[in-house]
This record gives sequence, structure tokens and C-alpha cells, in this order.
Amino acid sequence: MTRSRRIRGLIALAAVALSLFVALTVPVHLGLDLRGGTQIVLETRPADGADDGGDATDRTVEVLRGRIDALGVTEPTIARSGSDRIVVELPGLQDPREAAEVLGRTAQLSFHQVLGAADGDRTAGPERRGERVLADESGQLLRLQKPSLTGEHVAEAAARFDQQGGAGWHVTVDFEGAGKAGWARLTGEAACHAAGDPARRVAIALDDKIISSPQVDPSVACRTGITGGSTQITGSFDDREAKDLALLINGGALPVPVETVEQRTVGPTLGADAIRASAWAAVIGTALTSLFIIAVYRIMGLLATVALACYGLVSYAALAALGATLTLPGLAGFVLAIGMAVDANVLVFERAREEYLAGHRSTPRSSLTTGFKKAFSAVADSNITTLIAAGLLFFLASGPVRGFGVTLGIGVLASMLSALVITRALADLAVARPALRRRPHLTGIAHTGAVRARIGRANPDLMRHPRRWLAVSGVVLVLAASGIAVRGLDYGVEFTGGRLIEYSTASPVDPDRARSALADAGFPQAVVQTSGENRLTVRTQQLSDAQAAAITDTVTGLTDRADKVRDEAIGPSLGKELRNGALVALAVALGAQLIYLAARFRWLLGTSAVAALAHDAVILVGVFAWLGKPIDGVFLAALLTVIGYSVNDSVVVFDRVRELARRDRKSPFDRVANQALLQTVPRTVNTGMGAAFILTALAVLGGDTLTDFALALLIGLAVGTYSSMFTATPLAIVLRRRG
Repeated sequence: MTRSRRIRGLIALAAVALSLFVALTVPVHLGLDLRGGTQIVLETRPADGADDGGDATDRTVEVLRGRIDALGVTEPTIARSGSDRIVVELPGLQDPREAAEVLGRTAQLSFHQVLGAADGDRTAGPERRGERVLADESGQLLRLQKPSLTGEHVAEAAARFDQQGGAGWHVTVDFEGAGKAGWARLTGEAACHAAGDPARRVAIALDDKIISSPQVDPSVACRTGITGGSTQITGSFDDREAKDLALLINGGALPVPVETVEQRTVGPTLGADAIRASAWAAVIGTALTSLFIIAVYRIMGLLATVALACYGLVSYAALAALGATLTLPGLAGFVLAIGMAVDANVLVFERAREEYLAGHRSTPRSSLTTGFKKAFSAVADSNITTLIAAGLLFFLASGPVRGFGVTLGIGVLASMLSALVITRALADLAVARPALRRRPHLTGIAHTGAVRARIGRANPDLMRHPRRWLAVSGVVLVLAASGIAVRGLDYGVEFTGGRLIEYSTASPVDPDRARSALADAGFPQAVVQTSGENRLTVRTQQLSDAQAAAITDTVTGLTDRADKVRDEAIGPSLGKELRNGALVALAVALGAQLIYLAARFRWLLGTSAVAALAHDAVILVGVFAWLGKPIDGVFLAALLTVIGYSVNDSVVVFDRVRELARRDRKSPFDRVANQALLQTVPRTVNTGMGAAFILTALAVLGGDTLTDFALALLIGLAVGTYSSMFTATPLAIVLRRRG
């Protein structure tokens, strides 16, 4: 065994052993869409439009952290996102109304001296004198002096129930530091006025609303006030209101107001179903892919299957070690990357076959060594293009789609380790066995293969009329694009803003009946769709939580039971931002691919490849427009994945064009391109079949959300395979002739 083979074997063994240790000891963090719970995205709104470099947002995070801890949610997370956004995750919380109310209220608590009753004018003299006019609990207008104390002077607040005194629920407030003397001074000033005089009252305001304005007890001496640093806030509180008020006071006042721009709630059953469905899709898809690879490549296919299992282990361990959050699209990306991991193995095995059948190498061992060497550039280029798409998803997307980018990127890196290190280490051991040297046909390298044999017999000149292929591509492109013009794009709430609520019903609900009932309930513009047998989705414009509850009541009245399994609310500003971000991501993806491919393959081939993937993107969007499928963040993940996959196919063909052109500089370009196309067809077919097994299993078993995702990828797989051969290559020939 040579030194390089020994090193590869040690690296492969170390990678598998380390991954196994991490997988057994470090759990993967599941996103809320898989374990259930609520995610709320808050946006800070400083009064002057500036945040001093984000300092106010940082202070807001700390205040919110205290409020979240007081909510009693298990394993909550809160993190700053960008300069003015805060992401709060509350696992297990299925009713977000209380959390949103508690988190979003600014809780500007203040204590005021009452100067007297107002004459009804809220805006005249008082505002100029630094005073303010607010209505008390009964609606009477009071003139208030500027705040004497604020929530910063409060040490602790607690909700109490007075059974003996008859005060009911109230909140006790204990002051600290200067607050103790300040409270005595404030109540002492009020005690100097006669009983019944409004000036004998002390106003306690929360967010510029008087919540209590009690008279100072007659026993309190003038100028002395209430000593001891403690008081009670009384009012018409029930237990929840008293506890919420105490919670807000204890949590502190937010430095700046905040607004809820996004809210997602997922039921635990939906996440469990998604995990179970994806697991079955992975098992069945991987089994079918493995059987196919073994049938085509025999011993090498069996070793590739073992390497695929190692790939899955390495990917899982990498997710756990990096502390990445596994989301629903990320789980789909994990399954998808299994199919894509086959690609590198197929590239190597096909190159090894070519070397052996052409007589350049006399043994499967030497052919395999050359196959790994010659396939490396295509493997590297195709995987780098996919990494570009994954990187764009990470930097330009958000939420679950960003998680998909992380998972896809890890999967690509793990697939390269699997194919170039683990598979090769196993293959080196196998082909060195005397039994395989005596029976080379068992290796899967020393025979032609069905696809290659058929192409060899026919030897077609596919690029004789390149303009005809471009005409076919143009017709398909126009048909798909017309769907965008005729049907329009059905943007999901993620891009338009609004609210989407999904229910699991006890029995099927007729969507027309549901639309009529919702219209009668005051929601005539609600979009109602069914999915599966007992799933109903309602999409509307922005709704309050009370309006969302009314929709739930209406849907429940149509069936025996309606369980809310998903609830998403996106603000219009965030929807516009996400929509613009999607367009930027698509434009940047095309530009990044063009720059990379131009650097690797010259502008001629780079431009042809990018034009082909733009063709694929328009067709995929057009097909979804004709089908009436939503264009949302999950679709964006699928679209960028299709772009990466489409470029993979074009890269493999153009890599062969470059190699053949260097070898034979006198042959016409169209002949070289046709030869390269024929030589890479076996790889294209076998890789496409491997990915198709995975995606079909995901489409059939993956549930409603993953079905659309897998459908988009299946369409992209078919279109991308076609365009790499019959759009990118003919276009390169036509451009070469013109140039």
C-alpha cells in the first residue's frame, strides 16, 4: 500500500469515527417547525429613527430576556438579527397571543402628581408646560405633572389577591434606591390637598394610560408621605391582568417601542409528521438509489453505498457539532443531498470505465486511479457552484430557508469527503484483492454499461442542427413564461404579508363551503385551500389575534374538530423586504455563477451555462404559475437549488469540452461539443436517476410542504438535465460560430 492510500484510509477512518462519536453524544437542535412552538420576530422602532449602532436593540434584548424567563417557557431562545430585529423562539407555546402581548408592550411605567381636573382640552397649555392630560379609569381627564418616578425605580412587583379586604387582585410594588424617597415625596405632596380634591390623587400610568389613580389615604401626613418604599396598584384586574402587569413591571421598560413583524406557530404533530415522513423518504429513496447504483456499478456501486451511509453520518455529525438548527426545509435538504452525493461517485466511475474500455489502462486499479484524477476538476466545479447557491441562501434568506442553505452546504462538503476520500479508500482496498484482479467485470469498471453501449452503437450527431434544439427550448420557455403573464404568481404570505392558518380537521371540509362561511363571518377575501384529506389552509390579509380566533371558530363550526397546526403572520414591510431579497438572491446567484464559470471555462461557455440556468429558472416559475402553486421561501430554496443542480450538469459537459479541445485543437467546435455530450450522457442519466429516486420518495411521502418542494426539484431536475445538453451546448456552438 502506497503512502497516499494509507493516508486516505486513515483520514476516512478518523472522519467516520469522529462523526460517530459526535452523533452519539451531541444532539441536533430542531427548529420550531419540527418540534412545535412559536417564533416571533420583533422590530425596534426608535423615535428618532436611529439606534446608536444598535445599542437600544441590545438593551431591548436583555429586557425581553427577563420577560421570557418569567413566562416559564422551556428552553426559550432570543437573539438579535441585524441592526433592529429580534428573533424569539418559544418551544411548545401554541397560543402566541399572550406572549406577543407581553413581549411587544413597551411597559413605560410612570408615577405622576395630579395637578387637578382638566377642562377637556388635551393639547393647549399643558403640553407647553411639560404637563400632560390623560383620562383616568372612569374617563375623567386629569392634568398630570411630568413623571416623578419611572419603572427604573421599581425593585419588584407581585400580583396578589386580597380575600379579606375585598380589594381582589392587585399588584404590590416595592421601590428601591432613590425610588423610596421619591415615592414618599410624591405621596407627601398629594397628602397636602383636601380629601376629594383631584390633586390628592397619584396617577400610575402604563404606556401613557392611567391604570390606577388612588387617593392618598387620610392617615398620610402632609410632606411626609408613604414611607417604607412600597405601594399597591389597584383596579379592575382579573388574575391574568394582574400577573401580566407584574410581569411587565418586573421585566422592565423597553428602551424603544417594538413591533411584531413576523409570527409563526407550528403544532408539535406537524413537526413529528414531517420528521417521520422525511425519514421514510430518506430510507426508501436511499434504498432505491443504492440498488440502482449497485446494479449499474456492481462492487464499486456497493462501496459507493457504504460511502453514502458514511456521508449521512458525517453530515449529521457536522450539523450537531456546529450547533446548526435543523428546519423542515433543512431536513429536505439533508435528504436531497443524499441524491446529489451520488453524482461525484458516478463521475469517477464513468471516467474509470472510459479509461479501461479505451485501453489506456490495463487494470481496474489503474483505471480507477486515473478516473479519480480526471474527474476531480468536474467534481470540484460542480460542487462549488452548489456551494455558491447554498451560501446565497445563508446570507440573503432568513428563517427556515436559511437553515436549508446551511444543511445543503454541509451536505455538499460531506459528499466530497465521501466520494473523494471514503469511496476511494474503500475502492483502493477492493481492487487490490486478487479475486477482483482475476474477475475485473465484477468491479463495475470493466464493462460498457447499457447507456454507453447504446450510444456507442448509434453514435448520433446530436449537435448537427443546434438551432433546432434552441427553437424547442424557446417554445418551452414561451409556454412557461405565458403562465406568469396569464395566471400571475401566487406569492405566499412570506412575500406579500398577511396571515396563513392551517388546520387539521376531523373530517374533510368543502373549500367552497368554508369560503362562504368565512365571507359571512366578515372575511370575504380569505383564500381557502385544501391539502390532503383533512387539511384546510386559510390565507388572508393582516389580522389581529382576535380576528384569527374568529376564523378558527368559523372553521371549527364546519367540522367536529379543527386543530391549528400552523399559524404564520408576516407584516407587509417584512413581506416586501423578503420579496425584494428573493429577487436579489436570484440576481446575485446568476451573476456569481457567471463570474465563476467565466473564470473556469471562458466567457463563451460561462455565458451559455448561465443562459441555460436562467432558462430553467423561468420554466420552473412558469410551471408553478400554471399549477397555481405558492411562490414562497421554500420555493426560493428549491429554485436556487435547481440553479446549482443545472449548473452541475453544464459544468460536467463543458469540462469535457475543455479537455477534448485541448487534446485536439484542429477539430471543429461543434464536433468536439457533440463528442463531449455523448461521453457524458451516461453520467447525466445515472446521476439523474439517483436524484429522481430520492425526490420521488420525498414528493410522495414528504407531506404537503415538502411535496411542493420536491415537485419543484423534480421539475428542475428534468429541465436542468435537458438544458445542459440541448440548451447550453447548442447555444455555445451558435455563439462560437458568430464569434
